[in-house]
Amino acid sequence: MPESMLDTRVPAVLLRIDRNPFHHGTLGAVRSLGRAGIDVHVVADSTGSPVRKSRFVRQLHPPPPPGATLADIAATLLRVAARIERPAVLIPMDDAGAVAVSRLREELAPAYLLPQQPGKVPERVADKAELTRLCAAADVPHPLTVIPDSAAQAATAAWRLGLPVVAKWSRPWLLPACSGLRSTLVVRSTQEARDLYLRTEEAGSQLLLQAFLPPGPDRDWFFHGYADRSGAVGGGGPGRKLCAWPRGAGLTAVGEWTENPQVRTLAQRLTDELGYRGIFDLDFRRCGTTGDYHLLDFNPRPGAQFRLFADGAGLDVVRAQHLDLTHRPLPAGAPLPGRAFVVENYAPLAALRPARRGRELAWHAGDDTAPGRAMWGLWGAHVARRLLDRLRRAGASGAAGVRPRVVRQATPPTPSLTDLTDLTDLTDLTEPPPSAPAPTAPAPAAPTDDEKASSC
Repeated sequence: MPESMLDTRVPAVLLRIDRNPFHHGTLGAVRSLGRAGIDVHVVADSTGSPVRKSRFVRQLHPPPPPGATLADIAATLLRVAARIERPAVLIPMDDAGAVAVSRLREELAPAYLLPQQPGKVPERVADKAELTRLCAAADVPHPLTVIPDSAAQAATAAWRLGLPVVAKWSRPWLLPACSGLRSTLVVRSTQEARDLYLRTEEAGSQLLLQAFLPPGPDRDWFFHGYADRSGAVGGGGPGRKLCAWPRGAGLTAVGEWTENPQVRTLAQRLTDELGYRGIFDLDFRRCGTTGDYHLLDFNPRPGAQFRLFADGAGLDVVRAQHLDLTHRPLPAGAPLPGRAFVVENYAPLAALRPARRGRELAWHAGDDTAPGRAMWGLWGAHVARRLLDRLRRAGASGAAGVRPRVVRQATPPTPSLTDLTDLTDLTDLTEPPPSAPAPTAPAPAAPTDDEKASSC
């Protein structure tokens, strides 16, 4: 994309509240805008992050403090705006940032250019419980979901949904950093569902239990886009997740731009229904039985692999937002189906294979080599620390005389789930069916990373 297409007088500010040093989506946004001649300011914890090495970073700014209030976030962003001394396009890179910016819109609007969102749409779509209701209203398939009101209901709902089930916290950005709670995991026993519910107050939001849609070839899809001031969606497209980390459930390690009219239709239908404006990232899983594409997540910000959808004109979602908010037209670039995106630290072999239809690496770039070099050293140290922590925990367990348990999952009951069609009325779910076998033993208290069931 020629530099003249973007208004290079208007800088961009990237906000990330989540302290993830290996968030490659942030680096993608830095490079995309920096290559187009935009001054890029990053408000994030860059300690130990390869992003700080990018030559396209104009300036790094300290993020809001851990556990920041809305007032803290506003103060941080207004302080950055005062240093820049001119209006800037503000792009949150995580859900917590997107929700905060939505709530602070009136306060931030004099200093930042922001999409005109109706109401609190970013907060509504990021809330997993609210998303269930939004999908029903828009006639978008969504996994059968139950919101239990007690630990007993959580155990019974897990049983009747058919173990294993997916457990989600409705507002994952509220999870305490050191709690050990994951935003999404797979629950394999009724006792585990019960125990998880008992941590609701600690989690800060409702627990949801969802029917588990098994992973498989050609089942995990995503859609990235930017809805402009008229509601037209551009800057992205549908893609397939070819490889995930953790396997079968986690973030996209290898993705491919693949046209899919059904996924595109669902994305446009949902954004039209909501009146959504701005960048979004949708995650779908195709049901192996019905063939329906179920929406798993609606992220009101760029997905980490958004650079997969850089089209023939060089347009992607962050460039689309900058163009739209500076009142410049979005170029009509040709889609590039077959283009691939690879995150090298999760899929190193895929990064080495030839790519016939074009490929972008998350960390390595010929015009910005320092982040890629830094990533391998920092990643190696990160992995070594994780391994040492696991070995210490295993040693402590052995010294305490704790013996590992074998947990077996009983066969789920076979009756229909039609009695769960009402997602909020759980009055009939107080106890397991009399004929059902006894609940399984509890699963280990700390599920592995392979049990995550949503993508980044």
